Amino acid sequence: MAQTSLATNWDGKSTTVVSELSPMQKPHVAIGTIAAIILYISIVNIAGWTQGTLYIIGLALGAALLYARFGFTSAFRRLVSVGNVQGLQAHMLMLAVASTLFAIILSTGFSFTGVTPAGNVNPIGVSVVVGSFLFGIGMQLGNGCASGTLYNVGGGSSSMILTLIAFIAGSALGAYHITFWMEDMPSFPAVSLAESTGLGYFGAWVVQLAVFALIYWVCVKFAKKKNPPMMKPLPTAQGWKKVLRGSWPLFGAAIVLALLNALTLMVKGSPWGITSGFTLWGGKALMAMGVDVAAWDYFAGSDKLTSSVLMDGTSVMNFGIMLGAFLSAAAQGTFKPGKIKPGVAGAAIIGGLMMGYGARLAFGCNIGAYFSGIASFSLHGWVWAIMAMLGTYLALFIRPLFGLKNPKSTDSIC
Repeated sequence: MAQTSLATNWDGKSTTVVSELSPMQKPHVAIGTIAAIILYISIVNIAGWTQGTLYIIGLALGAALLYARFGFTSAFRRLVSVGNVQGLQAHMLMLAVASTLFAIILSTGFSFTGVTPAGNVNPIGVSVVVGSFLFGIGMQLGNGCASGTLYNVGGGSSSMILTLIAFIAGSALGAYHITFWMEDMPSFPAVSLAESTGLGYFGAWVVQLAVFALIYWVCVKFAKKKNPPMMKPLPTAQGWKKVLRGSWPLFGAAIVLALLNALTLMVKGSPWGITSGFTLWGGKALMAMGVDVAAWDYFAGSDKLTSSVLMDGTSVMNFGIMLGAFLSAAAQGTFKPGKIKPGVAGAAIIGGLMMGYGARLAFGCNIGAYFSGIASFSLHGWVWAIMAMLGTYLALFIRPLFGLKNPKSTDSIC
């Protein structure tokens, strides 16, 4: 009989249940392991040990995302549709841990590679407002955000391949239009809660932790009053099998993701991001088709178009995330691509295009702008979160047009 560790109240942190797991897909694990090793050797030979380290961090990120099914899209959708706050609670824990580590790293300038670390602090303007709103709609139609797209592609979701291709195309289009949004639209300067306010990193850290705690407390009170359906607990195992075979608790993955983002900052010199890699892939593809992409302002002064893609830290991390998710899904025995319904395919393409375009306008996605932006004490990260939530609300009315279901308050689980 399955044993559940899922608490009955909203203060409980477990989102897993001990139950029988699917058989490990050993051929897939073997193929994935060989591919991962070959790619690692190629990265180190072409781009050096730092890029190789970022690739390993990507593998770990992919595993953490897949094992916990850690969602940003689903967390926003559950919150807006039925008031389920479990995902947002995990976000607050993740942001609190990341902000603590970022405050130490950014204030001391600590780095493993000699590169002075800098946070994702960006201007707040029309581009951020519009871009994050579009991203909020797009991620609900595409059924995944930037990180969700990568780990679901690696995990075997067929429709997410369409989302990824459209995401890349949308990112390239956003790069093409970037001059209009950055120069012709109104914008305020970048605001760092640490460096623009006189608070310093310690003061900004105290303020953000207070905000995280307040949001978490409101979540608990709101959910107890509304009593929405809980997330379906994921199957897991006991002992060492839980690490490589079973699902991870949502809160455990939140801490792991925060630690890995901080490690990225100390290795790469900048926090975890995803979508700049998509823009580069789209730019290279267009250049191969004869488009003069190098003339775009977005790529001005950059040699990335002519360099190996393995020289780009964001790209190698993206490759790692997909492979890490693939290995994790194979270890769990859940890598099972299926057919794509026409409605889902249409939503995936439209959603991907909107996310790609929106991410370029908003200086990042759910990772680069929301996660890394807020952890960097950038006010634009908070603006991104609000606008993406509003986009999510609108998307709930659009999703049924493509045959996509929304959680309902009458559901037993969501």
